[in-house]
Amino acid sequence: MGRHSLPDSHAAEGRRGHPSTRRRTVAIATLLVLAVATGTAVAAKGGLLSFSESCEDSAVRLSVVASPDIAPAVRSIAEQARADEVKADGHCPVRSIAEQARADEVKADGHCLVVEVLARDAHKVAEALAAGDTEPDFQVWLPDSDLWLERAKGLGEGIPVSPSDSVASSPVALAMVPSASRALGWPRKTYTWAELVAGALGSDRVRLGAADPARSATGLLALAGIGASSARQGGDSDTRVAQTAKVLAERMSDGDTQVLETLARSTSGAEEGNPKRNQAALISEQAAFTHNTEATGAGKLDLFYPEDGTPLLDYPYTLVNEARLSTAESRAALRFMNLLGDRDAQATFAEHGFRAGDGSAEDSLVAAAGGRKPQPYAEPAVEAPSDEELRETLGMWTITVQSARLTTVVDASGSMATLVQGRNQSRMNVTKESLIQALDQFTPDDEIGLWKFATTLDGEQDYRRLMETKRLGDPAAGGGTHREKLTAAFAALQPVPGGATGLYDTTLASYKEARSTYVKGKFNALVILTDGSNQDTDGISRSGLVTELKKLVDPERPVPVIAIAVGPDADRDEVAEIARITGGDGYEVSDPAEIQAVILQAIMAAGQNGRAAEE
Repeated sequence: MGRHSLPDSHAAEGRRGHPSTRRRTVAIATLLVLAVATGTAVAAKGGLLSFSESCEDSAVRLSVVASPDIAPAVRSIAEQARADEVKADGHCPVRSIAEQARADEVKADGHCLVVEVLARDAHKVAEALAAGDTEPDFQVWLPDSDLWLERAKGLGEGIPVSPSDSVASSPVALAMVPSASRALGWPRKTYTWAELVAGALGSDRVRLGAADPARSATGLLALAGIGASSARQGGDSDTRVAQTAKVLAERMSDGDTQVLETLARSTSGAEEGNPKRNQAALISEQAAFTHNTEATGAGKLDLFYPEDGTPLLDYPYTLVNEARLSTAESRAALRFMNLLGDRDAQATFAEHGFRAGDGSAEDSLVAAAGGRKPQPYAEPAVEAPSDEELRETLGMWTITVQSARLTTVVDASGSMATLVQGRNQSRMNVTKESLIQALDQFTPDDEIGLWKFATTLDGEQDYRRLMETKRLGDPAAGGGTHREKLTAAFAALQPVPGGATGLYDTTLASYKEARSTYVKGKFNALVILTDGSNQDTDGISRSGLVTELKKLVDPERPVPVIAIAVGPDADRDEVAEIARITGGDGYEVSDPAEIQAVILQAIMAAGQNGRAAEE
């Protein structure tokens, strides 16, 4: 998502280009056009955006939803701008807003700008925007990472977002209480991500906590960094990362605030010896800064910065549903973005423990957070993981932490013999290859089975179970493991000549079995891949299927359907409507090679929905 520079020189100076290469989708070009079209002159005056008209004329309200860690700094900046404006012209009164927000005013085109800053967890905002069920009550979003922008897009049917540059940043690091950090040679000893986590977890030396990667950008970026670092070591890196994920899950917190609360705050025997207290945590530098500001003496944290690079939380300034903003709101959003980029605002961010948007920071900020040379805290941030890499990491986390129980149901109708555009392979052959690749992401404890379906496949029956849903590591009859037998079964799949798509009967039958064989403590799901709509007119109707599924769904024993429409002839809307009854969703891939990534994305999404339902 390409970032875009600001029109004001002082704003551009505050953010000199972020190292992240993740692609942004939309710029706030509309705002820049408005600024030029109106011919409004903006003057920087000690952080104040000053205009000639009185604030008494009218006021424009700008609601900003920010990640809880950066919300206090944003409020402080808006507050100071209002105070400066009051001193400058004496016209702007303080307005009363809801108690959880503050009424802060600057001027925009001669009008008072009332800035309301609300603190909300980024994962909750992203989920609400992706759902698109209600119109947002805010115009600007400041998540802690641009990875949430991809989550907010969902299936492309939610509320659109338009990101711009980062207003601040903070690297992800590993914080330890002094006794633990000294045992690992801090600050002289440096490690890669993989070495650092292995050293901390080796022989149960350090109790290490982390926030849930499904709800925390810090947790997800750290886990992705550990995975990439482990891959560079070679060998069976997937197994090592899965083992790390399982250990982290044992001491996992819901979010960044909660993981900080688990840390021992003193070196007393009661604190450090308490098995419920962590001695280390994967957190941001800013979180460590905040912790150390409040802690005293030996309760302060030391920071390890991995030598193979730390990812950054990058706090992108993002417009929400830009097309729906009024002209006044658009202008106000641009003015406030400029304000957050000026020197005074950047100083305020630093006072709250944030680096500049490009990742640079004064040594004093790092020292307050717990960093010290020769830890490589001044090295450029590592290139941000791609959206695909993050999806794979989240999928791995979900299936590793919970262990998955998946029944895979593959369309074997004659149309699966159709060649994929641009490839000399059929839909079935590409689908088989993608499923075999996806299988590599699962551990021996995961349970996976296989069905295939086509009309009159087995007499009057449209479906056949080929492999029972059981542990991949279990021994199979005749030798080998269930994983090896399942891989062979995937490879042997062939289209049925003349067979049509018996989707409805197959969905009901496979769902009934998955529901009746539900295993508590695992992520149970039904994965259905089809390249067409239902063509069996002799079986159950669509309305009949919907009625039966509604009867079978049990929130206490959730089995979401993950329906993947393959190719141009499939009806994603149809399979999505059916899947959503069960708590799952429908996905569409134009190329079957995309199936592997979609399965992992779908597992992550369905797993997250399941946790939300449990709460």
